[in-house]
Amino acid sequence: MSVNAVVQDGKVLDTGTNKKEKTASAAQGYDKDAFMNILCAQMKYQDPLEPTSNTEYINQYATFSQVEQLSNMAEAFSMTRASSLVGQTVIVTDENSKQIQGRVDYVTYSNNEAWLNIDGKDYSMDQVTSVADSDFVEMHDQADDLTAMIDKFPDYNNLNFTYAQDIYQAYSFYQNMRSDAIDLVGNEYISKLEKFKARIDELVEEATRNEEELKKKLAAEEASTTEEATNDSSNDTQSSNEG
Repeated sequence: MSVNAVVQDGKVLDTGTNKKEKTASAAQGYDKDAFMNILCAQMKYQDPLEPTSNTEYINQYATFSQVEQLSNMAEAFSMTRASSLVGQTVIVTDENSKQIQGRVDYVTYSNNEAWLNIDGKDYSMDQVTSVADSDFVEMHDQADDLTAMIDKFPDYNNLNFTYAQDIYQAYSFYQNMRSDAIDLVGNEYISKLEKFKARIDELVEEATRNEEELKKKLAAEEASTTEEATNDSSNDTQSSNEG
């Protein structure tokens, strides 16, 4: 990598380099080659009457090496941290300042930067604002799912046994929930679920009882019809014999 610079008395002078080039250099940062070129230029053009000591050069290089190592460690740590987020639920802020929650499916690496893929879209580590514990997410998801089920219940006065499946499904879900998830659900929701469950039990029992009574009635009517048909047949036979 070449470095264009004017050095006077062992110092690099600012000669008004093109702003675009300076901005690009600032964005990319100086690597080891650029540092060595600048150091060689300083040594070549230093004031022979007041030369820079070797100790100062060594100190400059040592300082740069330490900064470079810290930078490399920071990059490695960022990569490792990104990999550890696979399978975790995170909250990121997109380019429209909208917060998005999702599960990290996989991580890709490009230009020493890690990208988290969430629902098919890539986000940088800088966009991650929160990382949620899996138990925490599960707990809140269960609470949200139950409240969503209960919100779909009809008006209590319009309740009939056709809603039995939905109510029994919600109640079964509730019975299998984690206790800490149940604590997140408001008492009004639990009371409503219990009330609807008790009422639907009554309606189902009533419908079952009505169905059984209807079956008995139909069976009795069928038996009566069969008996009448048998009697008519017997009477016809007897009349025929007498004749």
